[in-house]
Amino acid sequence: MFDGIDYTKVIKRALSGGGEFADIYLERSYTTSIVCEDDKIERVISGVDIGAGIRVIRNLKTLYAFTNDLDEKAVLNIAGTVSSTYPAEDREITLNLKKLSPDNKCIVKLPPDKIKTDEKVSYVTRANNYARKKDPSICQARVVLNAMVKQILTANSQDEIAEQEIIRTVFFVHVVVGTDGDLQTGYEAYGGTLGFELFEDTSPEEIADIAASRALLMLKSPRAKGGKMPVVLGSNAGGTMIHEAVGHGLEADLAQQGLSVYSGKINEKIASPLITVIDDPTIPQKNGSYSFDDEGVQSRSIILVEKGILKGYLYDRLTAMKDNTDSTGNGRRESYRFRPIPRMSNTYIASGDTLPQDIVKSVDRGLYVEKMGGGQVNTVNGDFVFEVSEGYIIDKGEIGHAVRGATISGNGPKILQEIDMVGNDLGFGIGTCGKDGQGTPVADAQPTLHIPEIIVGGAAT
Repeated sequence: MFDGIDYTKVIKRALSGGGEFADIYLERSYTTSIVCEDDKIERVISGVDIGAGIRVIRNLKTLYAFTNDLDEKAVLNIAGTVSSTYPAEDREITLNLKKLSPDNKCIVKLPPDKIKTDEKVSYVTRANNYARKKDPSICQARVVLNAMVKQILTANSQDEIAEQEIIRTVFFVHVVVGTDGDLQTGYEAYGGTLGFELFEDTSPEEIADIAASRALLMLKSPRAKGGKMPVVLGSNAGGTMIHEAVGHGLEADLAQQGLSVYSGKINEKIASPLITVIDDPTIPQKNGSYSFDDEGVQSRSIILVEKGILKGYLYDRLTAMKDNTDSTGNGRRESYRFRPIPRMSNTYIASGDTLPQDIVKSVDRGLYVEKMGGGQVNTVNGDFVFEVSEGYIIDKGEIGHAVRGATISGNGPKILQEIDMVGNDLGFGIGTCGKDGQGTPVADAQPTLHIPEIIVGGAAT
C-alpha cells in the first residue's frame, strides 16, 4: 500500500530520544465533492491528499510531527524531530514488525472511483431538480455529494502493522422554504462506509423529498408551546442525545481530566436499568465503522453502560496507558495532520422490549420528536439543549399535528435515570463529530424512548 519506507528504521529513529511507545501513521485519501446551490453546480472538486504522522509517547506525554511528503528521507526527518526533544539514548531497539489481519472488513459494491464524474453529478442535479419543483415556496436548495477512499497504514514499536481501506459516501440535501418573510428549513442526510450502492435502496429524489417535505411541514405548522411535559423520542430522531449528552462524557480523556459528569463512576448506576449504551465500529456500512482505529488497534464492540451501570470508557492508547488498561480501539484522528484522541464511532442505546406505538399510547399530552436537530452539552455537568427539527403534539395517545420551533433541555444523567420505556426498534443517524479542532465521521442511534418529563422550549403558554 505504501512502498519505499522502512517502517522499522523510522520507528527506531523516533525512539532514539527515548519513549515508551512510537508509531507511524501513513495516509492516502482520494476525495470527490460535488455541490449544487442556487440551481446550478457550484463546484466539482477531486483531489488526493497524502501524508505521514510520527508520534512518540514518553512519560505519558505525546510528541507529534507530520509531513505531506512520503519520501523516506522526509519521514525519517520528522521522526528525528520528535526524538530530538530529549537527548539521544544509547539503547538497543529490536523490532520484528508483523501484519495484523482484520476481524472485519468494509465491503463495497460500487467504489466511488469506478463511477464516472458525469454520473456523480447527475445524482446531485436529480435531487436539486426534484426539490426545486416540490413547491413554489421553496426558495433555496443545497445538495452535496462527498465520496472518499482513504488508505491507511500504521506501524508501531509493539511490532504491529495494520492496513485498511475505508470507503465512505455521504449525500445530503438542505432545503429552505419561505412565504411572507417566514423561512423554515429541512435537512436530510444518507451515507456511511459504502459506495454508490447507497442509491440502490434510496434514490436522490427520495432524499430530496424528505428534506423538502420537512421544510414545508414546518412552514405550515404552529409554534410549539413551552413547558414541562412528557416527550417521546422516536427512533428516527437520530441519536443526538446519546452522542452529545452521554457519549462525549464517556471518552476517557475527558473523564481523566475531570471534565465529564461520569468521571470516577465505573460500576456505579448512572442510568435506568432499561438503558444499555454500546459503541460499535464493526457494524457494516455505518458512518463510524472501521477495521482498525487510527492507531492500528482492532475495532470491537464496547459496552459502555449495561442495564444502567457504567462499565467503562472509550480509550485510545495514551489514555489506556494512564489507566493501566487496554485501548478499546477508539483512537481516531481527522487526518495525518492530527494526533489521535479518544472518539466515538457508532454509538447507540440498545433496543428494549416495548412496542413504539405502546409508548406513544401511554402519553396523554406531550411532544413526539421525529427528528432531532443540533444541540449543545456541558460535559462537566451534563446539561444539554437540543433543537427539534420535526416534532408533533401527542394528544390522548395519538400523534397529532406538527409543531415548529421546539427545543428540549435537561440534564443528561438525570434524563438517563428517568427513561422508563425503551422501544424494540432502532434508527441510525449520521454526522461529523467535532472535538479538539478535529472532525471525524460518526453514527448514532436509539430506539423509541419515553421521558416522563422534560423542559420543552417554544412559545409562551
